[in-house]
Amino acid sequence: MRTRCGLQPHCLGGKWAVGTWRCLDRLNSVISVNSLVPLLQTSGLTKEFQGFRAVNEVDLSINEGTIHALVGPNGAGKTTLFNLLTGFLAPTSGTIRYRGKDITGKAPEQIAHLGIARSFQITSLFDQLTGLEHLELALASPTGLGMRFWRSEGQMGQFRARSLELIDQVGLVHLADKPAGSLAYGQKRALELALALALEPSLLLLDEPTAGMGLEDVNRTIALVKQVAKGRTVVFVDHNMHVVGSLSDQVTVMQQGQILAEGSYEQVRLDENVITAYLGQAHA
Repeated sequence: MRTRCGLQPHCLGGKWAVGTWRCLDRLNSVISVNSLVPLLQTSGLTKEFQGFRAVNEVDLSINEGTIHALVGPNGAGKTTLFNLLTGFLAPTSGTIRYRGKDITGKAPEQIAHLGIARSFQITSLFDQLTGLEHLELALASPTGLGMRFWRSEGQMGQFRARSLELIDQVGLVHLADKPAGSLAYGQKRALELALALALEPSLLLLDEPTAGMGLEDVNRTIALVKQVAKGRTVVFVDHNMHVVGSLSDQVTVMQQGQILAEGSYEQVRLDENVITAYLGQAHA
């Protein structure tokens, strides 16, 4: 019997050897194929506004367990694409599939229940509520309690332990009882991330998570995103190339609503088309 990997018998007569030992490179090939099945995939995704195509025939694949960056000049269609993926906009044409199922046209709350959560460019917190109260309401929402005007402290207390876990996860446990309006900008963004995590998402979409931050907050947010990415898939938009290079496994560059380039950060930053898109023809 012939061998290839040197560890155990390989195939003979076109059949794989059976038994406790199996070929490691055969196993690795199976793992490799499975890992390439996209968690989220779009096909021909298009969004028109009165004849203007903000997103134009986009074919995007997001692999499970990766951190995937969407970058491009202002007006490239990145936020519109996020709004399509999360149901805040309905596509003009094309499809969106999540775990192989067509979710095109589903409402935001339906998509959230599937395990897809997102943050927004602009913070939208209640200034008078504490961070802990925000998280208790987020956790109560699927139960219906979050929509009741009158609710007892005892009813909301069931969410206290998980709320404390979430606020500790984003490094704000020492500010849990402070009103959101008193938090610094970077702390507000961290609280919004905790709110997204309250949905227990398997896919987390972050729209410019470091926008408007100073260097210290940017580095803190990079570390935070790396931490929350463990065990889930993250897609983010950011203009800060330090953030993109520090976080991303895969980068998709958009221009004028279309995909311009894809690959690792090192690959796309050396791509002539990307250089031209960012710096102009004279620098290409």
